[in-house]
Amino acid sequence: MTTTAIQEYLINGSKAALLSPLDRGFAYGDGVFRTLIVQNGKAQHWQLHYAKLLHDCHVLGIVCPGSSVLLGDIERLFADNAQKAVAKIIVTRGEGDRGYSMPSLAQPTRVLIKSVFPNYPVEAFEHGVRLYLCQTRLGYQPKLAGIKHLNRLENVLARAEWNDPAIADGLMLDMEGNAVECVMSNIFARYGQTLVTPDLTRCGVAGVTRQRVIELASALGYRTEIRQLPLSELMDADEVTISNSLFGVWQVRALGEKSWQAQPLASQLRKLLQG
Repeated sequence: MTTTAIQEYLINGSKAALLSPLDRGFAYGDGVFRTLIVQNGKAQHWQLHYAKLLHDCHVLGIVCPGSSVLLGDIERLFADNAQKAVAKIIVTRGEGDRGYSMPSLAQPTRVLIKSVFPNYPVEAFEHGVRLYLCQTRLGYQPKLAGIKHLNRLENVLARAEWNDPAIADGLMLDMEGNAVECVMSNIFARYGQTLVTPDLTRCGVAGVTRQRVIELASALGYRTEIRQLPLSELMDADEVTISNSLFGVWQVRALGEKSWQAQPLASQLRKLLQG
């Protein structure tokens, strides 16, 4: 797939503003972000994305910009976009003095980036994808678990482990060898009529599409479980899928030497997500 190109951005609602080198998001990764689809100037599943953004800001003690403020930014930057495009919203704590101590009266910085929608290969939707088993492990930090904070160095190092365009994503394990997530997506394993997704209370990112799949799975007759998922158990799954807010759901056809036959769950879930 092609690299997503950055087209335009707003900083605190302005095309002319610059990001300060004193901004704590730049200095310490002290902030959060969300990535979502915008079409015809409208943010898809906005209420869910904003709820996650608000939650993640609250965890870090950052004042989250109001929904109307962010929607105003999106309307301005995406006004001429009839086709699908990608919005990335970044909220940082704002500027601060040198040192880790939080400024008492920080003014949050908000950034909105518009990118072209990725050119995903048709084969990924029709035939599924391959995953790479990353050697980089996810460390435990329950205070940050689940949130989409700006310090994503584990994911950066993991993504640097492969350079094969035939591999769609990389599976990341925790320190005990449990499957947690992929570098750019969440993961589900099906066992009969049970859909299992890893527990994210110690590490990992809780994506909006993961949440939607959990809520929609019952419509297909599946019950869901959120629990630890050892790699050996994942390999024994009847079916494996990955999800994120841009491509929806893909079936995993291969992970290392393990392969799975083509099955319908991913396409069924995509139809529900589009409904």
